Amino acid sequence: MRQFVVLGHDAPTTPEFSLDDLAGGAGRLDLLCRCLGSAFFLSHGMREDVEVHLVLADAVTVRFDSRDLRYASPDERTLAGLVKGALAEKDEAIGHMEVEASPGVHVSKRGFEPVLDALSGTVVELHEDGDPLVDVDPPENPVFVLSDHRDFTDDEAALLADASDERVRVGPEILHADHTITVAHNYLDTEGFAEYDA
Repeated sequence: MRQFVVLGHDAPTTPEFSLDDLAGGAGRLDLLCRCLGSAFFLSHGMREDVEVHLVLADAVTVRFDSRDLRYASPDERTLAGLVKGALAEKDEAIGHMEVEASPGVHVSKRGFEPVLDALSGTVVELHEDGDPLVDVDPPENPVFVLSDHRDFTDDEAALLADASDERVRVGPEILHADHTITVAHNYLDTEGFAEYDA
């Protein structure tokens, strides 16, 4: 299983946003939806072993599980619609318990710390100041943690410092979060850029 935790600092936590203004009025939900697309979709299919945890404004988490995911397509609007539908079901979630909003889409009232505490696997912080990805052996069950267009806050950075097993950067240039996910997938698909199966 591959997991990605993406922090959306300005993202909405209620469904009262327009699907026509994802980059502005929806707090850069467009970027988070591109992260979902990069995490799940192949050229002619969907990855079967991926979970994405969108942590919205450190208050609500929408978890997508590719094993059960339905009604998804790579465009931002459709994915934002799934987020909107999940947020509409948020009040059904009790405490940190999740509720399934649609197949493969779950919502809970959890911020970053409880999400991080509940994860199992090798936690990898994706950060521009980390070790080069090519120098790190691919973990078996990676949990990649990355931020949206904003840097990790001091509190988030402190939590990650305690929880992460690795801190890596995917290349010499700073990439968008969705591009970073694509590089991380390729790194795992190729056993650390070492093997390409025909």
